[in-house]
Amino acid sequence: MNTRGDYAASEPHATATVAVVTPPPVVPHDSATSWGAIFAGAAAAAALSLVLLILGVGLGLSSVSPWAYEGVSAEAFGWSSIAWLTFTAIAASGLGGYLAGRLRNKWSNLHGDETYFRDTAHGFLSWSVATLLTAGLLTTAIGGVLGAGAKVAGATAGAAATTAGGVAAAAGPAAMGGDNGDLQYWVDGLFRATPNAPAAPAAPMGPPPAPVAGAAPPVPSPQAGTAVPPPRPMPGAERGPGPGPGPGRGDIRGEVNRIVVNSLKGDAMDPADTQYLAQLVANQTGMSQAEAQARVSDMQTRLRASLDKAKNDAKQAADDARKATAYAALWLFITLLIGAFSASLFATWGGRRRDL
Repeated sequence: MNTRGDYAASEPHATATVAVVTPPPVVPHDSATSWGAIFAGAAAAAALSLVLLILGVGLGLSSVSPWAYEGVSAEAFGWSSIAWLTFTAIAASGLGGYLAGRLRNKWSNLHGDETYFRDTAHGFLSWSVATLLTAGLLTTAIGGVLGAGAKVAGATAGAAATTAGGVAAAAGPAAMGGDNGDLQYWVDGLFRATPNAPAAPAAPMGPPPAPVAGAAPPVPSPQAGTAVPPPRPMPGAERGPGPGPGPGRGDIRGEVNRIVVNSLKGDAMDPADTQYLAQLVANQTGMSQAEAQARVSDMQTRLRASLDKAKNDAKQAADDARKATAYAALWLFITLLIGAFSASLFATWGGRRRDL
């Protein structure tokens, strides 16, 4: 006989199901930039650049000479310097880029293009740090290479623009009677004595003429061998300094210096100044007025020709320095680009070897 409890005991029991969720394993994040490898490659590139630059300086100085017909020419030296700088950029940057790519962390689960981009970026960053480091170590050398031509160009251009002004300023002490001055040579040329003309042959001596009644006694002529006293100088044109009322020699030459300096401010000397200088030269040297005028004109012509030549030489030197500086800057820019390309390319090769 079945009871209520029997039915209850015969029913099956329900079981509870518990789901256990296991979190996925945490994969460590790979850094896209390995700064340790970048700085290591940059240090190697900077060190190799310094070594190669020092070697290039030694080789370059041993190939040139200040003596004529010795050493290489300036053109050959320039092209060899460009070739050596290019080789230095390729070797040093390539080494730094290869080390940056070879020493970086190994990336997992990356596409091939992404790996190639990261390796290229490592090489470029290594080249950038090496370039800044080398520039910091060789600040004086780079300033000498790039700034020497600019300094020379500026100095020579300034000298070309102020040649006449510099001559006038330097002639200040000479205008005050000093012995040192750029115009003293030209003033000395004005007052330079000319050789005396040969004396005419003396007439044969005869008996003295008979005195005329009522005539004044004849003035005795100087005998042979007797020195004739010099002519009395004109008032205001004494030959040497002294306590007299007229100006001394130094005062006259100082006045001439001031006249010549003032004439350099224009295209030609004032006609009144030219005539006055000719009178001074004639009084001081004993020349005729026409000869003194010709000497003053010749001095002006030669002085202006000398100043024009100095200006042209200064301008030519400035132009040569400008061209040399421009060529140096352009070729340095090209070598830097070659170095950046080499570092990036060698970094991809180093990264490929790292992933093998």
